[in-house]
Amino acid sequence: MTQLSSHAPVTRFAWWKPLLFLAVVVIGLWYVKWQPYYGKAFTAAETHSIGKSILANAADSPWRAALDYAMVYFLAVWKAAVLGVILGSLVQVLIPRAWLLRLMGSSRFGSTLMGTGLGLPGMMCSCCAAPVTAGLRQSQVSSGAAMAFWLANPLLNPATLIFMGFVLGWNFAAIRLVAGLMMVLGIAWLVQRSVPDQAVAAPVIPARDEQPFLTRWLRVMWRLFCNTIPLYIVAVLLLGAARVWLFPHADGAVGNTLFWVMLMAIAGCLFVIPTAAEIPIVQTMMLAGMGVAPALALLVTLPAVSVPSLLMLHRAFPARALWIALIGVAGSGMLLGVLALWLA
Repeated sequence: MTQLSSHAPVTRFAWWKPLLFLAVVVIGLWYVKWQPYYGKAFTAAETHSIGKSILANAADSPWRAALDYAMVYFLAVWKAAVLGVILGSLVQVLIPRAWLLRLMGSSRFGSTLMGTGLGLPGMMCSCCAAPVTAGLRQSQVSSGAAMAFWLANPLLNPATLIFMGFVLGWNFAAIRLVAGLMMVLGIAWLVQRSVPDQAVAAPVIPARDEQPFLTRWLRVMWRLFCNTIPLYIVAVLLLGAARVWLFPHADGAVGNTLFWVMLMAIAGCLFVIPTAAEIPIVQTMMLAGMGVAPALALLVTLPAVSVPSLLMLHRAFPARALWIALIGVAGSGMLLGVLALWLA
């Protein structure tokens, strides 16, 4: 009798919470991602362009460059960033933790595959996907599954692959798909093997029945906001200033050499961009004379990680996991560029 009564609240309220979460996901992604990208695909097919490079026309003054870049960047991502915080908080209060643990709580490779699959429809950049990833980790999703979800959002974004095919060529899109899949699964597997999940402290969250839903959600969302967004804003401003030195603007400056492959792979891991912005960046730099090898390094490193996104996840993963992600992405970009040099 006692056992039945202890499970009664879960049975009574479980039906509407996941349905509400699903409705927010579908409506939010349709408004922020799916519907805009549908129209953008036709633009890419007709014009072979999806806009100007966000790195173009950088001011000589670092502070002016920081403000200019921050304004362009945040205007492009603010809707997705808000949606990311909302989803990252709602996943903690609307989805039963037992469900998440069954889907993505195991250290087995199946959880990593599930995290990869769930990251595909999100189509978010690394920073906008970070709050959702942090929310999943707060619900004790395995480190490998959460890492796969985070990396799959930008690297395996179906819309980005379509844009890339129309703008840069389907050979670039195919390379990005294969390399991105290997990076997502490989890095997530390394994180899962190197970072035991029991080493991550479980958050202290009040029992579901101790607080009203709205109160609990606002508390969780405020905590998630404070842990991610302030560092995000500061890091974007600093990187906006640093773009004066991170990326050269002289025509023909980036040659098809090992030096530039390594430099572009490292710079791509540091810088932050909106979804699919790597396409016009690489298009513009190739028109200015950049070689194919450093271009491929940028195509896989620019969207995958950035300093702001890594800082946003500093409470969700141990430092070792984030270092594995950073080094894994940089190394993958270098390896892909070296392979392109060898085949050239």
